[in-house]
Amino acid sequence: MAGRANIPTNNSALIAIIADEDTVTGFLMAGVGNVDLRKKTNYLLVDNKTTVKQIEDAFKEFTTREDIAIVLISQYIANMIRFLVDSYNKPVPAILEIPSKDHPYDPAHDSVLSRVKYLFSAESVASDRR
Repeated sequence: MAGRANIPTNNSALIAIIADEDTVTGFLMAGVGNVDLRKKTNYLLVDNKTTVKQIEDAFKEFTTREDIAIVLISQYIANMIRFLVDSYNKPVPAILEIPSKDHPYDPAHDSVLSRVKYLFSAESVASDRR
């Protein structure tokens, strides 16, 4: 297509994922997986042997890596490290909580949705005062 700029692949950003085996496998099959030269991956497969410390470390690593633009995390796993997820306030990488096969999505626990509701309620209060 004429007029469209090509996006250079060396400047592209990754999606990281912290989730259960089924979810991670689905995203890997879709082409999201990456292993760099230092054997670092952009995903953490969480099972019953995974410790909360490992989840915390992966979250901290993914949110500080320059090559990651979005971190997808299963909501039930985000609940295990809720204090970290709620205290994260940078725009990039964006943190998105997703449902898993065995744990349905609960909007009451979604930190992004809570912030949006807060902003809109504060905005409506401010507009009512005018």
